[in-house]
Amino acid sequence: MDAYQKVKDRLDQLGINFDVVEHPPVLTTEQADSYIEGLEGVRTKSMFLTNKKKTQYYLLIMDDQKPLDMEDFKDQVGANRIRMASIESLAEKMQLPAGTVSPFGLLNNEDKDILVYFDQDIVSEEIMTFHPNTNEKTIFIKTQDLFRFLESIDYKYEILTLP
Repeated sequence: MDAYQKVKDRLDQLGINFDVVEHPPVLTTEQADSYIEGLEGVRTKSMFLTNKKKTQYYLLIMDDQKPLDMEDFKDQVGANRIRMASIESLAEKMQLPAGTVSPFGLLNNEDKDILVYFDQDIVSEEIMTFHPNTNEKTIFIKTQDLFRFLESIDYKYEILTLP
């Protein structure tokens, strides 16, 4: 089963409605945004992060235009050091290639060992946008349905106030 089909099947199983825009493969949020101009939904970036010793992994979802203050995030989650996780860690933990990170990759994380965080600035938005485990599509999903999806796969999430 392809990566997108797994996401679609799970959302269908939960009775969650969503919209999908197909587009050429994209590697940046700017490229993706160019294909979904004028459509409603906050543009997100999902960052797969780790601590220095690679003993804890984090998935942080925030507005794609907002820069991340790594020091502030590190302090809020109580880590010594935070950095972007490697492509190898992404493949191992979520079975995803670079450029496709999103909460839907958690479907592939059997160990349930990734901590999930959302920036407060986006959780009040009605609709969020993500790559559904492929960079050839952008999915539009209601924020509350995304939270329901996460709960259905046994993931808790925290909301942080990022500067």
